[in-house]
Amino acid sequence: MSVPNDRPSHAPGASADETVRAPYDRLRAAWRAQTTPPDASARLAALGKLQTWIVGHQTEIAAAISADFGHRSAHETALAEVALSVGDLQSTRSHLRDWMRAEPRSTFWGLLPASSRVHRQPLGVVGVIAPWNYPFQLAVMPLTAAIAAGNRVLIKPSELTPRTAELVLALVRAVFPADQVDVVTGAADVGAAFTRLPFDHLFFTGSTSVGKAVMRAAAENLTPVTLELGGKSPAIVHASYDPARAAESIAAGKLLNAGQTCIAPDYVLCAPDSIAAFVAGYERAVTTMYPRIVDNPDYTSIISDRHHARLDALLADATAKGATIKQINPANEAVGTSRKFFPTIVLNATPDMTLMQDEIFGPILPVLAAPTVDDAIRRVNDGPRPLALYYFDDNGRRAEDVLARTTSGGASVNATLFHMAQHDMPFGGVGASGMGRYHGFDGFRTFSHEKAVFYQPRLNGTAMLRPPYGKTFEALIKLLVR
Repeated sequence: MSVPNDRPSHAPGASADETVRAPYDRLRAAWRAQTTPPDASARLAALGKLQTWIVGHQTEIAAAISADFGHRSAHETALAEVALSVGDLQSTRSHLRDWMRAEPRSTFWGLLPASSRVHRQPLGVVGVIAPWNYPFQLAVMPLTAAIAAGNRVLIKPSELTPRTAELVLALVRAVFPADQVDVVTGAADVGAAFTRLPFDHLFFTGSTSVGKAVMRAAAENLTPVTLELGGKSPAIVHASYDPARAAESIAAGKLLNAGQTCIAPDYVLCAPDSIAAFVAGYERAVTTMYPRIVDNPDYTSIISDRHHARLDALLADATAKGATIKQINPANEAVGTSRKFFPTIVLNATPDMTLMQDEIFGPILPVLAAPTVDDAIRRVNDGPRPLALYYFDDNGRRAEDVLARTTSGGASVNATLFHMAQHDMPFGGVGASGMGRYHGFDGFRTFSHEKAVFYQPRLNGTAMLRPPYGKTFEALIKLLVR
């Protein structure tokens, strides 16, 4: 896709620091020059243009992402990139005026008839670093929240999805002025330079290891960060729950985007007596959804040769350490030159295996025995806190008990992934899986400064709290401190 040349381009041969500094300085200068933040009408107009562009370029979005992946299901892109982004925009636009209103808060009774309110103001210039696995949605949804909050935004797309990065650049140049939103592209050195900029907020989606580096760089400027990371998200299946029914939901969540999803089920914990039925149900579910793998347009490729080799290495390591590998290849195909990776179940996995230590991020699913729910909970709680947790049980009381005894960024009961698609619910990690929240009102708050404002009326009694102190003051303190 061609990019309109309607703003200064990054100079050829510029260093990484120069590449990111020029657009940042332009955004910062515009922020300082404005007399008041954009009002609701201006923000709504910008969000409306953004939504119109996305709706009108769905074919180009699917084509760019598929080209970056080697093959990405157009239907998955329509669901997970376009529909989620547009739904978030629609929800944001319908609620924005309410979110922008000052929020009344209670006032300490000793200072009545004064009043108190929280005013939400834009932070200023914010940075958004988007990942490769959902390269459009995870650039657009933070952008939506930041614009709704009245900020100026600089975006760094992933270098692993260059065609989508070019498309995001085309979107930004078609919709926003150069001093409101801009995009910088480049390799890891540009990304590192990006994190060193003195943003008013830095939003990063990616791996835990890179998230640590982002946080270290941001700390030099005391830049607050939102880190949307990942982790090993468990699926717990109660012994009373139909294992085949659980397998259908887990297979759908695991194999969306070929497992390259931060909230994909990473491993399954179920009763030992249920493992065989679960595995059989999972194989049936995979065969139903994907009767062929290699030439199936619904099944997505692995993003790069390096990541494909990483998945191969996980299986090789597990095999060498005694695991049983069950590859699901319904049509008995050969991968050939494609980067397709067959859905795979791993049995008898042990903690020393790399796939039980690192986030898998692919269509490999370890299935582990947990004799009781208590055993499953203990296993989850012994590890880093996951981004998502999935629990399968028709007993609501037990489900609430599991949710209360585990900590995860989010959770779904008797389903996978769908908690992330709720526009009025916060999304984010906890501990090793991230910090901060966004989506809907929570995203608006993330990119806003919540300023406490106290309103003193003309007639008030605060003079009694000033020196010289005496009996009146002491009597007032006795009244207050009871």
